[in-house]
Amino acid sequence: MAKKHRQLPKLINKVINQEKVNKPFDQTYYHEPGTVPGTIIIDENAEQPNIFLVDYNQTSLTQTQIKYPEECSNYLDTESVSWVDVQGLGNKEIIHRLGQTFDLHPLILEDVFNMGERPKIEDYEDQLVIIARMVVPNPNHGSFYSEQVSLVLGRHYLLTIQEEPEHDCFDSVRMRIDRGKGIIRRQGSDYLAYSLLDAIIDGFFPVLELYGERIAELEEEVIVSPNPQTLKQIYQIRRELLQLRRAIWPQRDAINSLIRDSSKLISEEVRIYLRDCYDHAVQVMDMVETYRELASGLMDVYLSAVSNKMNEIMKLLTVVSSIFIPLTFVAGIYGMNFNTEKSPYNMPELNWYWGYLLCLGLMAVIAGGLIFFFWRRGWLDNSFEINQK
Repeated sequence: MAKKHRQLPKLINKVINQEKVNKPFDQTYYHEPGTVPGTIIIDENAEQPNIFLVDYNQTSLTQTQIKYPEECSNYLDTESVSWVDVQGLGNKEIIHRLGQTFDLHPLILEDVFNMGERPKIEDYEDQLVIIARMVVPNPNHGSFYSEQVSLVLGRHYLLTIQEEPEHDCFDSVRMRIDRGKGIIRRQGSDYLAYSLLDAIIDGFFPVLELYGERIAELEEEVIVSPNPQTLKQIYQIRRELLQLRRAIWPQRDAINSLIRDSSKLISEEVRIYLRDCYDHAVQVMDMVETYRELASGLMDVYLSAVSNKMNEIMKLLTVVSSIFIPLTFVAGIYGMNFNTEKSPYNMPELNWYWGYLLCLGLMAVIAGGLIFFFWRRGWLDNSFEINQK
């Protein structure tokens, strides 16, 4: 099952793929003022949809890729569970045909196919709409891929809509269905919806592990050798953690509303499982807040380290200046060149045989005395360390 789903078309080129990686996580496509409710906005870079059908019960399993939504009509009213997974939003005709096949309200189409919606729950009596935000680790960049996932829950079916086919965290659910592991094949569509929501929430943990490693590396870098690139990375981590917080906060509230509000499409047994999902969402929220505080602390440590380094550098420069100030004073006096023939008080040392060497010796004694004085006060130790770095 997982292999079949992974054999999907690749992105057109590396440029589009890079745009997807760097696309703003909270990007929203706004309607122009006066737009008719139910208007669908299609991104010009959106992938062409691939539709997968999984129909199962305790004894049978059907997995296939279909071309048009109407092909799954015969499965929707049976007692088995039908999971229709749409990956990609680049075909407006397919979108409208999905709406007709599943009898979706125009506002449902607007919510699930216009990206940037806030995670939420909408109850339409015979259908329950769940808007969620899914994140998948991106180890190459130390960040994450993000996309909106919409779930439309019916009596015996579940429709899921993903932005693109490249990344998702549903492989574990597909494997459990394919191999009959656990109780998923004995449960209804509401348990399938819970399983997918739980996979979405659990997908935050590998992402947060990446940020934990990045923060640990930055802590050492901030202490040992802070530089402007370090500051840039700290700002980037803080911004990305803020994006994760904006995703998990409303998602936690949405799961809580599933537990709290009664719906005929969610059984009491599944509601108990949703409590565990809610606990995971709270745990993710706590980790995000903890990492945000650590990132803010790193900013303070960076500023303190840079300030201390600057103070040590200024102290070293002050020590060097303090040594050369009296030497400059001595050299300045002997640079005035008074005429000793007019008066014996006009710098008689100018005519001494050893005058030049005595002057250099005096300067060396003054410099050595100042260096010894600064060393005894402990002012040179840290300065030399900073100078070596």
